[in-house]
Amino acid sequence: MPLPPRQLTAAIGPVMQLSYIVQDLEEAVRFWAGSMGAGPFFLMEHVAVPWMSYRGQEVQVDFSVALGYWHDMQIELVVQHNEAPSVYRDGQRDGAGGLHHVCLLTSDMGDARRKLAAAGADIIQEGRLDDGAFLYADTHGGPGTMVEVLQAPPALLDLFTSMRNAARDWDGGDPLRKVG
Repeated sequence: MPLPPRQLTAAIGPVMQLSYIVQDLEEAVRFWAGSMGAGPFFLMEHVAVPWMSYRGQEVQVDFSVALGYWHDMQIELVVQHNEAPSVYRDGQRDGAGGLHHVCLLTSDMGDARRKLAAAGADIIQEGRLDDGAFLYADTHGGPGTMVEVLQAPPALLDLFTSMRNAARDWDGGDPLRKVG
Protein backbone atom coordinates (compact mmCIF):
# COMPACT_ATOMS: atom_id res chain seq x y z
CA MET A 1 0.00 0.00 0.00
CA PRO A 2 1.44 3.42 -0.98
CA LEU A 3 2.48 5.88 1.70
CA PRO A 4 -0.06 8.63 2.37
CA PRO A 5 1.22 12.03 1.07
CA ARG A 6 1.96 13.36 4.56
CA GLN A 7 4.12 10.35 5.35
CA LEU A 8 5.78 10.52 1.93
CA THR A 9 6.86 14.13 2.32
CA ALA A 10 8.08 13.55 5.86
CA ALA A 11 10.05 10.48 4.71
CA ILE A 12 11.91 12.44 2.01
CA GLY A 13 12.64 15.79 3.62
CA PRO A 14 11.19 19.11 4.74
CA VAL A 15 8.81 21.12 2.57
CA MET A 16 10.77 24.27 1.79
CA GLN A 17 8.87 25.78 -1.14
CA LEU A 18 5.43 26.42 -2.60
CA SER A 19 5.56 26.89 -6.38
CA TYR A 20 3.17 28.58 -8.79
CA ILE A 21 3.20 28.61 -12.59
CA VAL A 22 2.32 32.14 -13.71
CA GLN A 23 1.77 34.00 -16.96
CA ASP A 24 3.41 37.24 -15.79
CA LEU A 25 6.19 37.24 -13.19
CA GLU A 26 5.96 40.95 -12.40
CA GLU A 27 2.20 40.77 -11.81
CA ALA A 28 2.63 37.69 -9.60
CA VAL A 29 5.37 39.41 -7.59
CA ARG A 30 3.13 42.46 -7.11
CA PHE A 31 0.42 40.20 -5.69
CA TRP A 32 2.72 38.24 -3.38
CA ALA A 33 4.58 41.33 -2.17
CA GLY A 34 1.58 43.66 -1.94
CA SER A 35 -1.17 41.34 -0.74
CA MET A 36 0.73 38.63 1.10
CA GLY A 37 3.81 40.52 2.34
CA ALA A 38 6.24 38.05 0.77
CA GLY A 39 9.53 39.19 -0.63
CA PRO A 40 11.68 40.57 -1.87
CA PHE A 41 11.74 38.29 -4.91
CA PHE A 42 14.91 37.48 -6.78
CA LEU A 43 14.56 37.07 -10.53
CA MET A 44 16.61 34.48 -12.40
CA GLU A 45 15.93 34.83 -16.10
CA HIS A 46 16.35 32.06 -18.65
CA VAL A 47 17.68 29.56 -16.12
CA ALA A 48 20.38 27.32 -17.58
CA VAL A 49 19.97 23.67 -16.58
CA PRO A 50 22.80 21.46 -17.90
CA TRP A 51 20.47 18.50 -18.56
CA MET A 52 16.73 17.99 -18.23
CA SER A 53 14.26 15.33 -19.33
CA TYR A 54 10.48 15.26 -19.49
CA ARG A 55 8.72 11.90 -19.55
CA GLY A 56 12.02 10.22 -20.46
CA GLN A 57 12.92 12.54 -23.38
CA GLU A 58 15.69 15.12 -23.15
CA VAL A 59 14.33 18.68 -23.38
CA GLN A 60 15.63 22.24 -23.53
CA VAL A 61 13.26 24.30 -21.42
CA ASP A 62 13.59 28.09 -21.41
CA PHE A 63 12.13 29.37 -18.15
CA SER A 64 12.56 32.11 -15.57
CA VAL A 65 11.85 32.04 -11.86
CA ALA A 66 11.32 34.59 -9.12
CA LEU A 67 12.11 33.34 -5.63
CA GLY A 68 11.10 35.07 -2.43
CA TYR A 69 10.30 34.19 1.14
CA TRP A 70 7.01 34.41 2.97
CA HIS A 71 8.24 34.09 6.52
CA ASP A 72 10.44 30.96 6.31
CA MET A 73 8.60 29.43 3.32
CA GLN A 74 10.10 29.97 -0.11
CA ILE A 75 7.63 31.06 -2.79
CA GLU A 76 8.63 30.21 -6.36
CA LEU A 77 6.98 31.86 -9.36
CA VAL A 78 7.77 30.20 -12.70
CA VAL A 79 7.12 31.24 -16.28
CA GLN A 80 8.17 29.18 -19.30
CA HIS A 81 9.16 31.09 -22.44
CA ASN A 82 9.30 28.33 -25.07
CA GLU A 83 6.99 25.52 -26.19
CA ALA A 84 9.18 22.62 -24.98
CA PRO A 85 7.18 19.96 -23.14
CA SER A 86 7.61 20.28 -19.38
CA VAL A 87 5.79 20.30 -16.06
CA TYR A 88 5.83 24.10 -16.29
CA ARG A 89 4.15 24.13 -19.72
CA ASP A 90 1.58 21.61 -18.45
CA GLY A 91 0.88 23.98 -15.56
CA GLN A 92 0.44 26.96 -17.90
CA ARG A 93 -1.85 25.03 -20.25
CA ASP A 94 -4.32 23.89 -17.64
CA GLY A 95 -5.04 27.51 -16.73
CA ALA A 96 -6.12 26.49 -13.25
CA GLY A 97 -3.65 28.73 -11.48
CA GLY A 98 -2.97 28.04 -7.83
CA LEU A 99 -0.37 25.81 -6.30
CA HIS A 100 1.57 23.75 -8.84
CA HIS A 101 3.99 21.83 -6.60
CA VAL A 102 5.75 21.70 -3.28
CA CYS A 103 9.50 21.27 -3.07
CA LEU A 104 11.22 18.95 -0.63
CA LEU A 105 14.93 19.08 0.14
CA THR A 106 16.89 15.86 0.25
CA SER A 107 20.50 14.88 0.72
CA ASP A 108 19.95 11.48 -0.93
CA MET A 109 18.22 11.52 -4.32
CA GLY A 110 18.42 7.72 -4.66
CA ASP A 111 16.54 7.26 -1.40
CA ALA A 112 13.94 9.86 -2.46
CA ARG A 113 13.39 8.02 -5.76
CA ARG A 114 12.85 4.72 -3.92
CA LYS A 115 10.32 6.32 -1.57
CA LEU A 116 8.46 7.97 -4.43
CA ALA A 117 8.29 4.68 -6.32
CA ALA A 118 7.06 2.86 -3.20
CA ALA A 119 4.33 5.50 -2.83
CA GLY A 120 3.18 4.99 -6.43
CA ALA A 121 4.35 8.40 -7.66
CA ASP A 122 5.54 8.82 -11.25
CA ILE A 123 8.64 10.84 -12.05
CA ILE A 124 7.62 13.24 -14.81
CA GLN A 125 10.62 15.54 -15.15
CA GLU A 126 14.16 15.59 -13.85
CA GLY A 127 17.34 17.54 -14.25
CA ARG A 128 20.93 17.85 -13.19
CA LEU A 129 22.61 20.88 -11.69
CA ASP A 130 26.26 21.41 -10.93
CA ASP A 131 26.69 19.16 -7.86
CA GLY A 132 22.95 18.65 -7.53
CA ALA A 133 19.76 17.32 -9.08
CA PHE A 134 16.00 17.73 -9.04
CA LEU A 135 12.93 15.80 -10.08
CA TYR A 136 9.19 16.32 -10.27
CA ALA A 137 6.88 13.49 -9.29
CA ASP A 138 3.15 13.20 -9.85
CA THR A 139 1.54 11.89 -6.67
CA HIS A 140 -1.80 11.48 -8.47
CA GLY A 141 -3.70 13.63 -6.03
CA GLY A 142 -4.95 16.41 -8.30
CA PRO A 143 -3.87 20.02 -8.81
CA GLY A 144 -1.06 21.20 -6.54
CA THR A 145 0.00 17.71 -5.49
CA MET A 146 3.09 17.41 -7.66
CA VAL A 147 6.26 17.08 -5.61
CA GLU A 148 9.63 18.48 -6.57
CA VAL A 149 12.60 16.90 -4.83
CA LEU A 150 15.77 18.98 -4.79
CA GLN A 151 19.24 17.86 -3.89
CA ALA A 152 20.71 21.35 -3.83
CA PRO A 153 24.39 22.13 -4.24
CA PRO A 154 25.91 24.14 -1.36
CA ALA A 155 26.06 27.35 -3.42
CA LEU A 156 22.30 27.17 -4.07
CA LEU A 157 21.56 26.55 -0.38
CA ASP A 158 23.71 29.60 0.44
CA LEU A 159 21.72 31.66 -2.07
CA PHE A 160 18.46 30.50 -0.46
CA THR A 161 19.80 31.54 2.96
CA SER A 162 20.72 35.01 1.70
CA MET A 163 17.23 35.39 0.18
CA ARG A 164 15.56 34.32 3.42
CA ASN A 165 17.76 36.78 5.37
CA ALA A 166 16.82 39.58 2.95
CA ALA A 167 13.14 38.84 3.63
CA ARG A 168 13.61 39.18 7.40
CA ASP A 169 14.78 42.79 7.10
CA TRP A 170 12.72 43.75 4.05
CA ASP A 171 10.89 47.08 4.19
CA GLY A 172 8.62 46.42 1.18
CA GLY A 173 10.70 48.40 -1.28
CA ASP A 174 12.20 47.06 -4.51
CA PRO A 175 10.13 43.84 -4.52
CA LEU A 176 11.74 42.32 -7.66
CA ARG A 177 15.53 42.13 -7.95
CA LYS A 178 17.56 40.55 -10.72
CA VAL A 179 20.15 37.90 -9.87
CA GLY A 180 23.25 37.47 -12.03
